[in-house]
Amino acid sequence: MSIAIKQTSPSVHHDQQVKHHHFDEAHIIHELKHFLPSQQALKDFIHHNSLHAFQHMKFYDAIFKASKIFGFQVYLQLPEYRELYQTGRIRRDILEMVIANKKGKDVVTEWQQRLISKNYDTINHPRIGQLRKYWKEVYHFDLDNRVHPLLFRILCVFLDQGIAVEDFPVANRSFTESVKELEQNGFVSFFKTKAVKEKFLSGKYSITELLKAIVGKEEYFEQYLFDQQFTHHGWSGFVSAVEDNPQTLLDRKRITLKELIEFELLMELDALNDRFGNKWQPLTQHISEPPLDLLAAIPKTEFAEVIELWQDAFEWSYYDSVLKGILLASAKFSDHHISNNGEIQPELAGDSSKTSSFQGVKGSGGFQAIFCIDEREDSIRRHIEAVDKDCETFGAPGFFGVEFYFQQEGSKFYDKLCPAPVTPKYLIKEFDAKEPRKGEPLYTKLTHGFFTGFVLSITYGFWALGKKMQMMFNPKMSPAISNAYGHMDRQSGLTIENKSLDDVENGLQIGYTNDEMVTRAENFLRGIGLVRDFAPIVYIVAHGSSSANNPHHGAHDCGACSGRPGATNAKVQAFILNHKKVREILAAKGIIIPGSTQFVGSMHDTAADVMGYYDEQILSEINFQQHLLNKQNFETALNLNSKERSRRFASINTKQRLEQVRKAIHDRSVSLFEPRPELGHGTNTLAIIGRRQTTKGLFLDRRAFLNSYDYTTDADGAILSAVMRPIGLVCGGINLEYYFSRVDNIKMGAGTKLPHNVMGLFGVANSSDGDLRPGLPWQMIEVHDPVRLLVIVEHKPEIVLKAVQSSPEVFEWYKNEWVHIMALHPEEKQFYYFRNGAFEKYQPITNAKDIGTIHNMEKFIEGAMEMETNHIVHATEENLPVYLLD
Repeated sequence: MSIAIKQTSPSVHHDQQVKHHHFDEAHIIHELKHFLPSQQALKDFIHHNSLHAFQHMKFYDAIFKASKIFGFQVYLQLPEYRELYQTGRIRRDILEMVIANKKGKDVVTEWQQRLISKNYDTINHPRIGQLRKYWKEVYHFDLDNRVHPLLFRILCVFLDQGIAVEDFPVANRSFTESVKELEQNGFVSFFKTKAVKEKFLSGKYSITELLKAIVGKEEYFEQYLFDQQFTHHGWSGFVSAVEDNPQTLLDRKRITLKELIEFELLMELDALNDRFGNKWQPLTQHISEPPLDLLAAIPKTEFAEVIELWQDAFEWSYYDSVLKGILLASAKFSDHHISNNGEIQPELAGDSSKTSSFQGVKGSGGFQAIFCIDEREDSIRRHIEAVDKDCETFGAPGFFGVEFYFQQEGSKFYDKLCPAPVTPKYLIKEFDAKEPRKGEPLYTKLTHGFFTGFVLSITYGFWALGKKMQMMFNPKMSPAISNAYGHMDRQSGLTIENKSLDDVENGLQIGYTNDEMVTRAENFLRGIGLVRDFAPIVYIVAHGSSSANNPHHGAHDCGACSGRPGATNAKVQAFILNHKKVREILAAKGIIIPGSTQFVGSMHDTAADVMGYYDEQILSEINFQQHLLNKQNFETALNLNSKERSRRFASINTKQRLEQVRKAIHDRSVSLFEPRPELGHGTNTLAIIGRRQTTKGLFLDRRAFLNSYDYTTDADGAILSAVMRPIGLVCGGINLEYYFSRVDNIKMGAGTKLPHNVMGLFGVANSSDGDLRPGLPWQMIEVHDPVRLLVIVEHKPEIVLKAVQSSPEVFEWYKNEWVHIMALHPEEKQFYYFRNGAFEKYQPITNAKDIGTIHNMEKFIEGAMEMETNHIVHATEENLPVYLLD
């Protein structure tokens, strides 16, 4: 085939400008790994900042730079901000306040007009892709279309974790070695040309050599590789993640990003030679422009300033009302009088430090419950406190202070049950499981056989049709559904207590020693401020999520347990706190747990709204009888919780009886046809670290992570430093992944679930030939307001500052404004906002009369607004403002 090649001679000026550029292969691969997505296998779905590579920069500088480089949409569209302003979601007084703070009071009107009515060129021209586009412009050849389908299939079958009918033919070898063996022994080749095949088999090639043949000039190599790898950033990012964390795959595979780049370059060379023979030239022979400096700084434009002001106004329109609500609610628990503008009258201000953080249980019928800080537990805590006035609730990170690997009885693998950055040294094994694990005959491997497959496909086909009809009209749990309670048998034993230091498996100590249990018990209790006034029964309530046909179910489980249900952690910590010797040592340390107090592990299924309890048989007769009453109260609270959640689900009539709503909620969690079994962390906005009285009188619409902390037991902030350590990483990571998946669901999110194909049991793509989709699917983020997390800490600002500065990794989140932080001075009842390296006073401007009060929760929920469409303005109208509780 002949082709008219466009010959463009580089200008003399350009030749003088471009100096010899040395291509450092290792450095470029390191740079690529830094900027590629870091999402691991779906079984280990951990929320993280989608723009983690830019986190060393200020938030706005970072997002605009990422947008310019990669073409990401990192904010709402300008017309969307303006529509939010017209509907009142962005308040005029807040917008004026933001402009005055950032631009000065004298120019408020001028900037307001720019924001509301000025036209701007909003089209983004990203740097990525500008070099490789010349394959189409010069040769009219879609190189990606020729290479990607086969490349992705090879990657998928090599990394497959069990979804394929047959295993990859070559095991326990690296990616390159495995493909070479297939090439040598197979009847067909992955390559169309003999020369490239022989080059691959010989191993006599390098990235530099291949780029020289394909690209030409060395100074363009870096840009070409960035262009190439970001055409499929999902696959490249996953390969990089597997290289760095091979344990993310149960069936471990050896692959590196370097191997992927080499193989893709070979495939490109093969495609070009096959299409054009020797009638093509290296790409840069046709280019006169100098190579782009992809990572160069970008100038700040007026449009960027406009977006920054709109985004701040959107965020503070909600934050300001929450801060006002906290001041009003706090007044109920003290003698403070708050004036209409939110200030405390000095003559009436008392010393709140003289009041115990936790008043204890008022009557013998009360109990205490320690939930995960997860914002989905905000509502169940509110409802159980309303049902049982004598109960008291706390919030703690959902691994409950015990980090370990867990091995389910009969399992070949270990599950990590602690925050992702932690590497446990302990192993806890399950034994004496009472319930046999059920299987689903429909998925037997016999269907893969030639004769058995023929017979069983016909037989099981009719059975499968019947089951699908049953799932449609009467959905129920089955072995094929992700069951939060299937993670651990409710009656099994656990190797929690170490019997001998020699009791080690694969380098992991089995169980904890007494001293190790004491350390974890003390840190856990002091962290949440529960060091006195223990109730007769203290529930440690983990959470998990059951759902059918949901590849992202790990994103609904406990993030502090590496995307898994936290029931085992709850059971382990309950065992430790019930341990006689542990209690004796704790008593010597000043934490006296009465002999009548018993801790009970439990778990809340946040999708099905079901509570399960562990080791109930250990309860004394008196406590067991009280436990039965408590369970009834939890059931009532779960009914109310289901009703509150149901207002966001169009398929449920919220005005039905509570029991009917609860059943409909449960059916959603096991329905094969339900893309929204629950909404996960959608709408998360706040993280509040303090005593329960700070938030108990507020309706926060399931938008707040609630971490219990008692400043009165931590004058110097030593405990607070430990409490703050995971807030940015865990809560901030969740918040930012939802933020970026919401504003750009195509490039930084996973798109709609409906066309998703599960790839190798480790990811999803929109087709068998598509790129892996990092981020979150549309059905999880459509109701989310893309705003940054506001962290509110109840302590003196100087103590909060010392706590967040205790670690550079922690401080980076707040210093660079990826997460906002506000200190609530507990004695002054004054907010202090962290800005430009210091805390400064912040006075909410929301009027007290604008904060409504809920008198009847059920009627309030029934009257709440529902979305008309999933457009940002309509979908987020469901997100309710802060209210006081009557």
